[in-house]
Amino acid sequence: DSVSAMSKFCNYISCEPDVSKLPLCIDSSNFSVIEAGLKCTQGKSIVNSISLKEGEEDFLEKSRIVKKYGAAVVVMAFDETGQATDADRKVAICTRSYRLMTEKLGFNPNDIIFDPNILTIATGIEEHNTYGISYIEATKQIK
Repeated sequence: DSVSAMSKFCNYISCEPDVSKLPLCIDSSNFSVIEAGLKCTQGKSIVNSISLKEGEEDFLEKSRIVKKYGAAVVVMAFDETGQATDADRKVAICTRSYRLMTEKLGFNPNDIIFDPNILTIATGIEEHNTYGISYIEATKQIK
């Protein structure tokens, strides 16, 4: 079971002095696995990742858990309607996420890392032609 595997792994590496000083980036598609990792880590961790995909309530609950453990978090430019493909939507989703986290939860802005998602580029598919540019434009605005 992945929850026990994450706990076992994080406990195992936390016993190593050189490793225990480093921040861990905890990643799983199952948030209970992420929380299991957060429970076993020392110092600052980074959660990869959360998004608004399942709505504000789910997003805020995951943000609360991340904050409770003092971790930083990667926030994806993804909401209830899907992944943002243009710069304006990427910025809008990241802005919405930022406001929810900082205004509703008092989340430390320094612990929020935005991933505006570059998506697939150089595929030859016309609709993908602007993905790289949109990513760069969004990153400039989010920065």
